[in-house]
Amino acid sequence: MGGVRVRDAMSYRKIITYNPKLKELSRQLRKNSTLAEVLLWNQIKKKQIRGYQFLRQKPIDNYIVDFFCYELMLAIEIDGETHNYKVEKDQIRQKRLELLGINLLRFLDIDVKRNMNGVLLSLNTWINNFELAK
Repeated sequence: MGGVRVRDAMSYRKIITYNPKLKELSRQLRKNSTLAEVLLWNQIKKKQIRGYQFLRQKPIDNYIVDFFCYELMLAIEIDGETHNYKVEKDQIRQKRLELLGINLLRFLDIDVKRNMNGVLLSLNTWINNFELAK
């Protein structure tokens, strides 16, 4: 599953392929979001974060990420308690996404629920660093 660059209205965008079998699962995940996902989505949807567009439950390769922004090549994951038991799988997944040129930010479910300002500050700091590196 490789990517090619195509010309869109503003710039070149890498096409990120995904397993088509994940399409229906991603729809179901959007319909059954966790509280933390809903809370963060309410803060980042409709280009509220510095004009960047995020998508929810985006299939990428053989995975589905909680949120994804093409312009930043950034995936955001919210880790609940179940991730405590999947550390090795999460590391493999992260390495694969990074090989595709995708950066990954992880936030704990509890932080999204109890410290949204800190989560948004971390996200904005990451974006600042991304923009400075361009």
